[in-house]
Amino acid sequence: MREVILKTKNLTKKYNNVSVVNNVNLELKQGEIYGLVGKNGAGKTTLLRLITGQAFATEGALSLFDATSEQELNKGRKRIGSIIEIPSFYSYMTATQNLEYYRIQRGIPGKHCVVEALKEVGLLSAGNKKYKTFSLGMKQRLGLALALMNKPDLLLLDEPINGLDPFGIVEIRNLLLKLNHEKNITILISSHILSELSNLVTYYGFIDGGKMVKQISHEDLSKESNKYLELKVDKVEAMTALLETKLGCTSYKVTPDYSIHIYEYLDQPSKISELAVLGGVGLNSIIVKDINLESYFIQLIGGNSND
Repeated sequence: MREVILKTKNLTKKYNNVSVVNNVNLELKQGEIYGLVGKNGAGKTTLLRLITGQAFATEGALSLFDATSEQELNKGRKRIGSIIEIPSFYSYMTATQNLEYYRIQRGIPGKHCVVEALKEVGLLSAGNKKYKTFSLGMKQRLGLALALMNKPDLLLLDEPINGLDPFGIVEIRNLLLKLNHEKNITILISSHILSELSNLVTYYGFIDGGKMVKQISHEDLSKESNKYLELKVDKVEAMTALLETKLGCTSYKVTPDYSIHIYEYLDQPSKISELAVLGGVGLNSIIVKDINLESYFIQLIGGNSND
């Protein structure tokens, strides 16, 4: 069983008596890539600030690498690499010089970590180029290099793909997957672009108005958001029994309005219809439906996902 390295309990942050983060309960296990999804202003950045110690909670508790006291939390935070905002790099300095500046400022021992970080993000050949000549994608990768210099166990990234072109998005995605698979770095990434996160994360947390609306695995989200047969019958229990006993179908769920969503036999709706008729179940309708991930996001929290 994988170790829980980050856990929050009713974590709350208020500014002027307004809850920006409201009773958030989150659990992150080692090796996961957790996608924190929400519209701009939903509370994602503030939550990441609470985890990194850049902001302090009004209420609730935080556990990081089993540490709970403020002193131990600060030690645990040394095992975190983060990009909460775009780092303030100096335009007239090279990539190597910028990282060296931050290495000294943060007290990270050994100059070799600068070279290793540049190599990790594919910028070793650009180490002597000035920051002002970098494309947006290169700037994002340099920010990631900065977050990797202390060889973190946990990486916190706030909107790392925002503003990138499709090629830049793919570059960052592949880099994060490599860090996760080869270095076993656990990643918590925030974004309002659900479609791109779907190619990356293993677990989702949907946040809206500072509240955690829903947490769900990638596998379960795929079941809820992909194609399915929506079946409406007059005897729901009898129909589900037929699905299991006659077809061996267990990939289904019954919704609150007593519709049955079936995730198998998508290309054989007639087989489901025949099963209902022969089983003495009144068939009202059977429809193939498809909800993409962006639509799922919008339905879940309301509004426009790109606000």
